Amino acid sequence: MAENIKAESIQAVTDGNFEAEVLTASSAQPVLVDFWAEWCRPCHMLAPTVAEIAHDYAGKLKVMKLNVDEAMNSAARYNIRGIPTLLVFKNGQMVEQIVGAVPKDQITKALDRHLA
Repeated sequence: MAENIKAESIQAVTDGNFEAEVLTASSAQPVLVDFWAEWCRPCHMLAPTVAEIAHDYAGKLKVMKLNVDEAMNSAARYNIRGIPTLLVFKNGQMVEQIVGAVPKDQITKALDRHLA
């Protein structure tokens, strides 16, 4: 399954490296964090879309995945109540929140506002 290979190439972020990989890194370029869990069906439905976005925006956007069951502190810090949730970070701040398995064009519209 080709989608899984692409999705697997997205780096995982943890409570331990969130500060460096997301907040600090977002000063150089926006960072999209996909908050997901293994048991979440909509998360798996969204994964290929997130992988496509990572591919389409390579060099302009850093894409990370955060498993809410493993990185509970980061999920709690950003009040993640439902998953999948996509958060966009820029200059150390959360600038966009997209909740649910939404269509790709809805995500890219939101991203384009922060990449301009």
